[in-house]
Amino acid sequence: MSSDFVHLHVHTQYSLLDGACRVEDLVNKAADLGMKALGMTDHGNMFGAVHFYQAAKKAGIKPIIGCEAYVAQGSRLEKNSDQRSISHLLLLAKDNQGYANLIKLVSAGYLDGFYYKPRMDKELLSQYAKGLICTSACLKGEVSNFLLKGNYNLALKSADELSQIFGKDNFYIELMDHGLREQKKVNEGLIKIAQELSLKTVATNDVHYLNQ
Repeated sequence: MSSDFVHLHVHTQYSLLDGACRVEDLVNKAADLGMKALGMTDHGNMFGAVHFYQAAKKAGIKPIIGCEAYVAQGSRLEKNSDQRSISHLLLLAKDNQGYANLIKLVSAGYLDGFYYKPRMDKELLSQYAKGLICTSACLKGEVSNFLLKGNYNLALKSADELSQIFGKDNFYIELMDHGLREQKKVNEGLIKIAQELSLKTVATNDVHYLNQ
């Protein structure tokens, strides 16, 4: 039995103090379920990229390397109490250039943007967007967060801005359903935004654990 579904939003042991999936166990479980590919999107880092790539290849799984990035509300270079608020954004490398750009983004997040978290900003994302697929991420994504606050227009503006940075073919509205009331509310807005801006949607499961 094989599955066409691919987990693209996945946190491994390298999402420190957050992800509980050990890499070998994770890829072997995906292989046992007949999955052909698997993503790795740890919080703010790519520390496990080589480990994950080698383990996935060994298990016969196509590795998709990414990162759930922390994005500053303004400039990543501003470091004051007003800048502690950050949003999440899911980035996936679709080719070698995307992988190289993802390395540059994550490195800059630590070297230039670190303030409590390794932060990118939209200026940096615009500079290194080529070869990357981007999704609107979880409830902590900027688009979803605006919807949670009841501000549809700002959510729409944010989605439009991201689609311009990455291109409509490479930006997806991400939908999750873990039975949370907030997700049900946000998903209605996300679907409306996707329709209004002619954007594609992708269903994910924000994986932090190997088993229920």
